[in-house]
Parts: sequence; C-alpha cells; structure tokens
Amino acid sequence: MTNRLIYMPLGGAGEIGMNAYVYGYGPEDEERLILVDLGVTFPDMDTTPGVDLILPDMTWLKENRHRLEAIFITHAHEDHIGAVSHLWEELGAPVVHARAFTANILRQKMSEYAHDLRSVVTASAWPEQITAGPFKVGFLPISHSVPESAGLVIDCPDGRVVHSGDFKLDPNPVVGEPFDPEVWAEVAKPGVKALVCDSTNVFSDHPGRSESEIGAAIETLIAAQQGMVVATTFASNVARLKTLAEAGHRAGRSVVLLGRAMRRMVTAAIETGVMDGFPKVVSPEDARDIPRQNLMVLATGSQGERRAATAQLARGKFNGFELKEGDLFLFSSKTIPGNERGVIAIINQFSERGVDVVDDASGKYHVSGHANRPDLQRLHQIMAPQMVIPMHGEHRHLREHAKLAGQGGFTSVIAVNGTMLDLSGNAPSVAGYVETGRTYLDGSAKIGALDGIVRDRIRMALNGHVMVSLILDEDDDPLGEPWCELMGLPQQGSSNAPLADVLEEDLDQFVRRADAKTMADDDKLEEGLRRVARQTAQLEIGKKPEVTVVISRMG
Repeated sequence: MTNRLIYMPLGGAGEIGMNAYVYGYGPEDEERLILVDLGVTFPDMDTTPGVDLILPDMTWLKENRHRLEAIFITHAHEDHIGAVSHLWEELGAPVVHARAFTANILRQKMSEYAHDLRSVVTASAWPEQITAGPFKVGFLPISHSVPESAGLVIDCPDGRVVHSGDFKLDPNPVVGEPFDPEVWAEVAKPGVKALVCDSTNVFSDHPGRSESEIGAAIETLIAAQQGMVVATTFASNVARLKTLAEAGHRAGRSVVLLGRAMRRMVTAAIETGVMDGFPKVVSPEDARDIPRQNLMVLATGSQGERRAATAQLARGKFNGFELKEGDLFLFSSKTIPGNERGVIAIINQFSERGVDVVDDASGKYHVSGHANRPDLQRLHQIMAPQMVIPMHGEHRHLREHAKLAGQGGFTSVIAVNGTMLDLSGNAPSVAGYVETGRTYLDGSAKIGALDGIVRDRIRMALNGHVMVSLILDEDDDPLGEPWCELMGLPQQGSSNAPLADVLEEDLDQFVRRADAKTMADDDKLEEGLRRVARQTAQLEIGKKPEVTVVISRMG
C-alpha cells in the first residue's frame, strides 16, 4: 500500500485560539498520528453564557485514538495547552512531550484531575529528536511571549515538516532564547517539504519589535508616579512581568503578585531555570503594612476576565487592595479582538474612581509575541519550503498569508479546521474533510455546541421564563387553578395588573374550556397551556417567554 503524509487542523485554523493540529503518516485511513497542541478558547456572556471553557471537538481523533502515538506541546499558552487535562483520557491517555517550562505548567494542570504525571515527558531542545511511530520530532527553540517556546521539526519517510508554533523573531526577548537564524537555516538545509506557519500578525506591515525595547519607557512611566501603581499583562508573559517588576523595584517600590496564574508562571520560570533575577516579591498580606505609594502590584486579568484580579479591583477592594484617585493602572498588553467590551468597562470603572489608566494605544508599553508580515517573509526565505501552510489565524489571516507566500514564489493552500491535506507530493492537495466544532466545559460537564443547552440558556436570558403548574384528580378535573412562577419578567404588564394573575386567569379559562380528550392527554394539555402563556405574555409585555409546564395527576 502507498503511504501518505497528512496534515489536518482540528482547531486554530479559521480562528485564533483552541489550537489542535494532527499529522499522520502511513497507508490511507491507517496513518499513525501525532497531535501538535491541544488548547482552549474562552467563552463570553453574549454567545456562551455560563460556559467555563471552550474545547475543540475531538470526535474524529477519539474515534482514531488507537492510531495516536503522542501529543507534542509547543508552548504554555492556554490556547495551546489548556485542553490537555480535559481530553487526555478520552484520547487514550497518550504520552505528552513538552519542554521543561511547559511541562511544569502542564503537570500542575494534570494534577488537578489526578492524571498520571508520568505521562508528561520533558523534552530537550533541538537537535534531540523523539521517535513517535514513523515520526521523529524535535523542539526547535524560538522566541515568543512565553518562555521555552518551540517550533517542531517533524521528520518522516516522506520528508521534513516544520511547524512554526507561535513565534516572533526577537534577538533579545529578556527571558528565554532569542531567535537564532543560523540554527533555523541549518534545519532547512536537508530541504523542508512544508512550513506550517503562524498567521496572526500577517496584516502588520512593520517588522516586529523586541521585548527589550519597552523596558525604558515602562521604567520612566512608573518612576514618575506618586500613588500606587498596578499593572496587568498576560500572566504567561514572564519576560514582561520581569520588566514591570524591575521597573517598580528601581523606583523603590515593593512588588506584589495578584492572581494565582501569575504566581504559578513566575514560580515555574524560576524552578525550571528559564528566569533568574526576578525582584523580591512580598505577599498581599505583608503589603498591607507598606505605604501604598511604595507598592507595585502586578495583577491578572488583562483581557477583562470577570473573576480575575483586575476586574475585581475595578469593582472595589480585592485582597485588601483598593485603587484611589491619583493611582495608576497600566495595561501592558494588547486587547484580543472580542474582549474590548470587558476591558473598556474596566477602564471606565477605574476612571470613575479617579484612577489614571494607561493602555497600549501609544505602543510604548507592549510588543506583540507574534511575527509581523516582514518577519513571516523572512522565515519563508530562511526555510525555503516546497509549500507554506498558514495556520493560527482567522480565515482572513490564512488567506492573506497564503497570498504572501505566493508572492514569494511558494506554493500555498488554505486549510481550515477539518480539512485534511495530503502533503506527499510536491504540492499540497485536499484529501478529505472531517466534522469539527466546539465542546463546552460547563461546570464539570462537557456538552456539544449543538446540543441546545447553551441555546436554551440564551433564550431564557433573552425572553424570561414562566413555570406553569397544574394538578388534576383521578377524573382529569383540575384541583384549583393553574399557577405561575415568573423569572426574568416584569411583574406588571399593559393591563396594569400583576402579570402572574393575568396569566393564571387566561390559563384557567383554557383549562375550563378544554374537552375531555385534551384533559386526558398530557402532551396536548401541555402544548395548550404553553401556547396560552406565550400568547398572553406577548399581549401584556411584548415578548414570548420560555415556558415550562408541570402537570401532576393524583391517583
């Protein structure tokens, strides 16, 4: 049988977040598989109210888990690592390979679910390679906004694929390894069949800036402040945390970390040796004895997350801290598209308290962790692949990246989630499609995005809810009138009478007019009561609520 090399994104291609990429090699439909990254994306109150996390729908891979050799994690961002602990058992409990910092974070997550921590194996950097079925995989260091990020060198009998991971070309990232073009060029020498490449910043026309460029501006800003200073950034951006902490320390301030995720990341960076020289940190409890003008607080919640430290500070006190007039709050981060509303709400809450807020509008206090357009072109030229496969981006990003690759003389194709590409020849071809989607983590339960549960929750939020109760005796006669309980609805409608009373009166009239056949049939009776309740509500308050009918029969 003829072997083939396949690539298929199950998340992260056609969206930013929830990354999960499958590679396979072998006979058709019998390929041995590896999975690169397994991340999450985050819910919002408008479209996914009450949902805790959004995971990729891994139905296809679960059905083929007997073919899965291993999982390889490129770095420790939640959109690449966050779903591992939730889906690991369902995927057959495969071994998970990651570099030391990422493995440290992953083991903490796995321990929360009592998973076998021995399944997380710490990998060394390139040129070491790990054998997984027909593949040999190496972790190729590259700079990003989290320590020990790596691209993957994926070798198989059909050639070499380089999976870039998230990256930027930073010669001085403050924490972690700088981009080394000579090492990447050396990897490219034997020939690269496919470069599967980050597309996030393809629309940014200027070369990316180094993390080391913003330290002086941050230091100047903090040194000029008279009140308490609080700053937020991505908890995983350890280099930025160090820059902020050092600026506070040089200004004579004591540094406080607010938020479990931030403390976990700093601890992991120190334990794994990727960071040293982080200024001494005081606990929130000890900080209460320090004059507030001598504090530099680093807080989680740069994206407006409701339960994070930043949002709680905006609402009032948190952990004994309260921002007041004349204090400074710094967003040393970029607001991810879709999170603007929550961030703006926090900025306004701080403004109402007289707090001065500085964000990234000036570009002085944040640099992106992703490669801009000229940087993508540079990596294309270094790797000189037969084909460029854009990943990690919305459809517009993938399309623009494919056009950019074409302008450089490289073959390219757009492969969104569920698209299986055959990379065996000299040009990629579509080998098929599989169904993909989203799985919601709702409390401790996993539910399908199309199961209707969240849809019903949204409908109740939009329309309110009425519960109608009716008790019938052995002869199908009502014992008293139907009664209603209202949730999320006005108490009074257009008739100026209590809405519950109006509903109960119309429902009682329906019951009294109903024939014996209807009264004996729960389905018909339930449908009639629901229809009357919705029609009456429409007349009274101008909307049709969701209605639950409870019929109890005696005897």
